[in-house]
Amino acid sequence: MFLEFLVWFLLLGLRSAASQQDVGFTYNGFRGVNMSLDGLAQITNNGLLILVNTSLQQVGHAFYPHPVHFRNSSTGDALSFSTTFVFALWKSTRFGGPAMGFVIAPSKEFPGALPANYMGIFNTTTIGKSSSHIIAIELDVLQNREFNDIDSNHVGIDINDLKSVQSASASYFSDQENRRVNISLNSGQPLQLWVEYSGAEKQLNVTLAPINVPKPTIPLLSWKIDLSQIIVDPMFVGFSSATYTLPVSHYVLGWSFQMNGKAKQLNISQLPSLPNHNTHKTRPSRPVIVAVSVTGSALVLISIFFIIQFIEKRKNKFAEVLEDWELDYGPRRFKYKDLYIATKGFKDKELLGSGGFGRVYRGVLPTTKTEVAVKQVSHNSRQGEREFIAEIISIGKLRHRSIVPLLGYCRRKGELLLVYDFMPNGSLDKFLFDQTTTKKMLNWCQRFRVIKSVAAALLYLHEEWEQVVVHRDVKSSNILLDKELNGRLGDFGLARLYDHGTDPQTTHVVGTLGYLAPELCETGKASPSVDVFAFGAFLLEVACGRRPIEPQASEKSMVLVDWVISCWISGTILETVDPKLEMNYEVEEMELVLKLGLLCSHSNPTARPRMRQVVRYLEGEILLPDLTSLYQSKAAIADFSTFVPSEGSSDVSVRCPFLGGQITRSSSTVESVLSGGR
Repeated sequence: MFLEFLVWFLLLGLRSAASQQDVGFTYNGFRGVNMSLDGLAQITNNGLLILVNTSLQQVGHAFYPHPVHFRNSSTGDALSFSTTFVFALWKSTRFGGPAMGFVIAPSKEFPGALPANYMGIFNTTTIGKSSSHIIAIELDVLQNREFNDIDSNHVGIDINDLKSVQSASASYFSDQENRRVNISLNSGQPLQLWVEYSGAEKQLNVTLAPINVPKPTIPLLSWKIDLSQIIVDPMFVGFSSATYTLPVSHYVLGWSFQMNGKAKQLNISQLPSLPNHNTHKTRPSRPVIVAVSVTGSALVLISIFFIIQFIEKRKNKFAEVLEDWELDYGPRRFKYKDLYIATKGFKDKELLGSGGFGRVYRGVLPTTKTEVAVKQVSHNSRQGEREFIAEIISIGKLRHRSIVPLLGYCRRKGELLLVYDFMPNGSLDKFLFDQTTTKKMLNWCQRFRVIKSVAAALLYLHEEWEQVVVHRDVKSSNILLDKELNGRLGDFGLARLYDHGTDPQTTHVVGTLGYLAPELCETGKASPSVDVFAFGAFLLEVACGRRPIEPQASEKSMVLVDWVISCWISGTILETVDPKLEMNYEVEEMELVLKLGLLCSHSNPTARPRMRQVVRYLEGEILLPDLTSLYQSKAAIADFSTFVPSEGSSDVSVRCPFLGGQITRSSSTVESVLSGGR
């Protein structure tokens, strides 16, 4: 009797466990379906699941309301599962919006999740964290370089991050044609996706196809992964999406899911219809009879019309803008067509770099075969026009061997283009901090030569040109290296000019954290002393091989100038030298650069030297003054304490009385710009 009861109890437990694990459902449309909806997500009367509509900067979540067990209760291994769904992505312009994705997560709620590129499941603090336990299959129609996206039309496998562990351009394998066929994800047409995981083989397959094509035999993505290392138990399954700055709509028409088995096929004929977004399309009220014969003269007129249209279209493609102010400045004006050809149509493979300012491309001019760098100022920024004009005015006539020469410019509709001499070795910061992008390492002799070149360039800007030019953004990333590794000062997008002998005007506080002079936040006036302060930070950067602020460093060495001054006071200043130099440097030169960096970084602008004195110090023409009287206390150096994040915080705060408050930026973006900067 007892044995019978025990067997019955065990069978009941196994049946209960199996029923928990083998969750399965098939929704040919969502009418009457109990879904857990959040944000913009909604179900229409005809059963269409809308994840997001045309509202901007919003998120939408739609999840199966019950938790699903993904682990074998006895072994802890991840179980097999299979799912398929039909979706459609619609866009109102030729540009798409952010991704939507199929998501497996420990919760169906994502507090603090951001819209736009974060897809409504991550924010800046949760992304990339293994504690998230999130698996997502993204359907992405925006190329985000922050997440290493391969293009603007791809499918990716995401594990706790939006940097896909594997991705591929949207396509499917045609069994009939024995080749891959490309698909546009945001065409507005319904597509079908299959996601299948084999617990035995520990393999995840993702397959894509149009709904009128049977499931291809070869998947789009296939990734070996043990999901038991990612998932917790139980998990929730569903969809997440988000909007950005352009109106889009993301739909799911049907969904089938099965644990420990193959998901049932969706009945395509039963799926709800999509809304008609082509509102401007008109239909004839009665059949139109097309004439079979046309006269020769009509054919000629039609041909002429299309030829004119073609010429006008090509003319508009390369149309440029010319305004009166441009006639007053010296740089050569380039034809947009020539720059388009030079950069191979601004292809990504010619991209040298990108940032808040826009993009820089390598190009070869078609007529002279000269290598150039073409800077495409971000035309969707309200500051693009102003920064463009600032560079034209400030460096259009500058001529100095240590300044990157502006060869010319071009304006076309909203596009603002600057053409520079090409610097084959890129920017100095790559050599100092990023050994993954270059195998070269600058020795001390080369670094000291770059320092003297930048000093000479600033002396020219401050005192030797016809006007005073304050660069306002002196830092290693704006120092470019030519083929002989000579330093050239570039990027004058934040520069300000005024006549010699006059007082600089109050302006917005702009620049990069760690290089901003303290008085700039107080007065908002960009004087040459502001550049001297940034040059001091640059000197320490080059000598120590470290950025001015390292939020991840110890409290003692977090602020570079603080660390150097404390080592100088204790008589161990050479301990701050970049260890990559391996003691291969001239001690006198190194001490000069370190102490000069401290002198230029003094909190009192009147205590800083002018650039003419700086050049003479570097050339050995005059001796550096004794710093003891200037740095009798730590308070004498710039107070960076408000620039540095407090323990446990990920933010950098800068208090600027001139701006009437406090500005906060994430410490992960050390190059944030304050109040209107880049």
